[in-house]
Parts: sequence; structure tokens; C-alpha cells
Amino acid sequence: MAPERLAGTIQTDILKEYIAQKEWCFPIEPAMRLVTDMVEYCTERMPRWHPISISGYHIREAGSTAQQELAFTLKDGFTYVERAIERGLDVDDFAPRLSFFFNAHIDFFEEIAKYRAARRIWARELRDTYGAKSERSLLMRCHAQTAGVSLTAQQPYNNVVRTAIEALAAVLGEPSRCTPTPTTRRSRSPRKTPCGLLCAPSR
Repeated sequence: MAPERLAGTIQTDILKEYIAQKEWCFPIEPAMRLVTDMVEYCTERMPRWHPISISGYHIREAGSTAQQELAFTLKDGFTYVERAIERGLDVDDFAPRLSFFFNAHIDFFEEIAKYRAARRIWARELRDTYGAKSERSLLMRCHAQTAGVSLTAQQPYNNVVRTAIEALAAVLGEPSRCTPTPTTRRSRSPRKTPCGLLCAPSR
């Protein structure tokens, strides 16, 4: 299949690795060069591919507040935009295919406000700071996943309620997509429920 026909998303978010997940293998400048290479290649040859999924999820799972998750994630996004512009790319050529990945936590109204604030800040900065003219560049495409750290191995049924509240908060914040985290995420062995169903552990 020709590259220009491929559609999909790759995470490629190296900055969140240094902040939270710690899965990096070389210094930040070569890593940023590689990310910018990916953005440039996809802009020129793979117009249906999303070259970065800018992730706040892992930052929140590492212990940040909602405000810190939003601040670090947006700053990471702006940094990728700046590097691509420095490379000579037009912001309207690549910004429409940048995407985000946020954590949906248990503080109901705070989470709803977080998504709405994220979209407003992203649109304003892309327009006013980076000179985006296309409406598509101002849109924030974001995926939400309910929190893993709010779940416990000892309370699988409470996990169902926690996940439902977090998912509802995410939906009301209007992300593009939402994934509920499996309620057995904290468990590493299958268990039988009182009604006889076998709950497999998440991987």
C-alpha cells in the first residue's frame, strides 16, 4: 500500500517520557530531531497519518494534578509545533494531524473543565502565537482514557463506579474518543464474581 493511503496514529511523544514514563534511550535533542523528522515525513508523504499523540495520560498517572497534566501536555504540544516551524514547515500543513491523549480522573467537574480549557488554549495559541489560519489547525483532537491509578485490586465493584464517573466526565468534556480502563487493571490474576463470571486481569 502506498504511504499516502495509510491512516493511523503513532504516539512519538518523547517529552512525556522525560516527564513521566521514563521510557527513553537517548538524550533529548536527538529525540526531538527524530520526532520532528516524523512530523516532516508525514506532512510531505503521509497526509492521513497522525505523527504525534501528545500524552498527558502518563503524566497524570505519574502523580500530577489536572492543572499540571494540562500545563505539561500543552507545553509539550507547543514545543513540537515550534520545532516543526523551525524546520520550515507551515503550521497549517501539520497542525491538523496533531492529536492528544488525556486522563479522565474522578473529580467530575474539574475534568469536564479541563477538556474545555485545553481546547480553548490550544486554539488561541495556534492562532495568535503560531499564525495558524486554517480552522482545522485550531481543532484539538483528543482521546481520553479513564484513570488507572484510581482503581484498586481490593474493590473491583467500586472500580466499576469510579470508571463510569470518570468516563461520563470525559464524555461531557467532549473528547474525540474515550476508553474506559478495565476495572480489573489492578489485579493480575483472574477471579470469579459472585454470579460466576470470570474476570480476566488487564494486560
